Amino acid sequence: MTTKRRILVRQVKEWGEILTGIETRNRYELFGEDGALVARAAEEGGGVGRMLGRLFLGSGRKATLHVVDPEGKRLLRGEKPFTWFFHRLELFEGDRRIGAVQRRWSWFCRRFTVENAAGEAVFEIVSPFLRIWTFELRFGDHVVGVIRKKWGGMLRELFTDADAFGVEYEDLPELDVLRPLLIGAVFLVDFTCFEGNQGRSSVADLVP
Repeated sequence: MTTKRRILVRQVKEWGEILTGIETRNRYELFGEDGALVARAAEEGGGVGRMLGRLFLGSGRKATLHVVDPEGKRLLRGEKPFTWFFHRLELFEGDRRIGAVQRRWSWFCRRFTVENAAGEAVFEIVSPFLRIWTFELRFGDHVVGVIRKKWGGMLRELFTDADAFGVEYEDLPELDVLRPLLIGAVFLVDFTCFEGNQGRSSVADLVP
C-alpha cells in the first residue's frame, strides 16, 4: 500500500480585506502533517500600481510570489505574467527556472498542466465536472493525488476556514522531486479559481 504525503496551504487574510472586502496581496502559510509551519509565501504588494492591478485586473494581473522557510530563507519564486486567459506561473529556485504551471482550455472542467524545466508536461491537474472543490493530480490515466479546497481531513480542528487547501499525493520519488511545482500549482489554482469570491465558485469558473 502506497503511503501518502500531505501539505496544508492556508491563505492568510489581511485585516483590510476582512473589513472592506477589497482584495489585498495574497499571503499563505504552509504546514506539514504534524501541524508545524514549514514555509510562508507572499505576493509582492508594494506600490500603487500593484494595488490598482489587484483592484481592476483581478486574477489577470502580473504578480510575483516569494516562498521562504520559517527562518526567512528564500525557497521558491513564482512569476505570473499579465493575461486575461490561460494563466501561467513560472517557477524559480534562485535564478534557476525549474518549471511552470499552465492553465489550459477546457469546456467542462478546470485543467492545468505542470511542466518541468525543459517545458515538458509532467502531470495534469484537473477539477472534474461538478466537483468544483477538488483537483486531481493525474499521471496519464492514473490519479496519484488531490488538491482540495475546504479541506476536511488532516488538521481539521486547527484549520476550519474555507481559505485552506489540502494537498495529498502518493509518496513516489517522481512526485517528491516535483513538490515545488505542486506548491506552485496550488497558488495558481487559488489565483485563477477562487480569488475574489471568498471561496465561492460558479459555472463561470469551469472555463478559463
